[in-house]
Amino acid sequence: MKTTTKAVQALYAYQQTDINNILDQLENSSNLKLLYQLPTGGGKTVIFSEIARQFMERFGKRVMILTHRRELCTQTSKTLKNIGVKNRIINSSSGNLKADCDCYVAMVETLRNRIKSKKIKTSDVGLVIVDEAHHNSFRKLMGSFKKAFIIGVTATPFSSDVTKPMNLHYKSLITGENISSLIEKGFLARPNTYAHEVELNSLKTGVHGDYTVSSSNDLYSSQPMLDLLLNMYKEHSQGKKTLIFNNGIAASQKVYETFIDAGISIKHLDNKNSEKERKEILKWFKKTKDAVLTSVSILTTGFDEPSVQNVILNRATTSITLYHQMIGRGARRLPSKKTFGIIDLGNNIQRFGHWEEPVDWQNVFQHPDLFARQLHYQGGGKSAVQSHGFSAELRAQFPNTLEMTFDIEEHYQEALHTDKKPKTVIQQSVRQQAKMCLDNAATLSEALSLAQALQPEIEWRVKQYVKCLENASTNYKQWLIEDYQQRLKGLIIKVFPKVNAA
Repeated sequence: MKTTTKAVQALYAYQQTDINNILDQLENSSNLKLLYQLPTGGGKTVIFSEIARQFMERFGKRVMILTHRRELCTQTSKTLKNIGVKNRIINSSSGNLKADCDCYVAMVETLRNRIKSKKIKTSDVGLVIVDEAHHNSFRKLMGSFKKAFIIGVTATPFSSDVTKPMNLHYKSLITGENISSLIEKGFLARPNTYAHEVELNSLKTGVHGDYTVSSSNDLYSSQPMLDLLLNMYKEHSQGKKTLIFNNGIAASQKVYETFIDAGISIKHLDNKNSEKERKEILKWFKKTKDAVLTSVSILTTGFDEPSVQNVILNRATTSITLYHQMIGRGARRLPSKKTFGIIDLGNNIQRFGHWEEPVDWQNVFQHPDLFARQLHYQGGGKSAVQSHGFSAELRAQFPNTLEMTFDIEEHYQEALHTDKKPKTVIQQSVRQQAKMCLDNAATLSEALSLAQALQPEIEWRVKQYVKCLENASTNYKQWLIEDYQQRLKGLIIKVFPKVNAA
């Protein structure tokens, strides 16, 4: 095992306490699956990097750190290097683990592909650390590390999918300092909060409970909401570096146009910007004193700009994780920044409580179903699923299928968060419907007949997908429906012989 003589960065007392606690549990357990909670800004990356360093020294085994975004991969690798830990990032061309390196950082899908292709063996990994562990994408890899200790790290120990609670995969939870304590001790900035109650009855919720992009775009692109946003900015954030979070590209672009017309220095950023454009925009934002950046989805994780003075939630969400991530972008403390502003235009504070209020995370971890029902009750909005049900006749044709629904928007957002191409959503949808047909047919002709019966559902899914893209043409939509049908039929024909043989 390689060791280092490089000086280790000084840790705060609360960080050292949590590190000692976790390492003690590792010493006294043979099958530890532990979840660790610490608020955004508390130094989770520094803590789990130090745990990795000490684990390798004490146990003489390898460490694998998993992330879900490329930026987090790079940040983690840099933090490890800063404390003297030699590490490698696993990419699409990586071979097996090397003799001269015992610490690895990887994105979930990249590592999964390398394991499936037998390019990487995981049998000698002793500890797996999962960053942003509330994401469900990590679970598909846990079976590859059956002999390893598992430590999940998150600011919000509540699964992004309530049907897959975190206590199914982690046996216990350790909670670190809470937000109010970190504020009192000078580690986080103190918030000044301003909220304007908004009528959310026009919002619709998807299968997994959060508000849809299309209904959010309609509400937050309306003139009254744009006027409200501009007035709240002028009253509470004028001249301050400000981040505006939106749920849809169309709404964010309307915000951009409104602020430009008002003579305010602003730029728009979303997942369709190239890597070069993203770097240029973020460089401008960093250097411009009174810059305003309106964005969609991509600045909630893997982005750290301590000079942000105000955060505007120009959206509603039922995700407590997203709520904390958005506000956390402004909570970094600087010598010249002891406070920051929060402007809530989505009734989020009513839903979750003030950001700095302590949350009983142990109770949330142990009883996620009760917590989910509470959030749903407070969420408001209509269910998009209610307006798209399956007829009794269609449902009767799939008696062997428990779950016929597929939330296009939820999968689209997950693709964005995990740096996948949007088209993977269609591929996943096709696979799910192909399985439905195969599970409920005795012959190939029956399976193809069932695929034909799904035509209305196919058209509805494509419609939802096109809404997520926001600027797709009618011709593209029609082509996509035809392409979807061909893919579904082709997959059924390809797989049927294998299923039948089994």
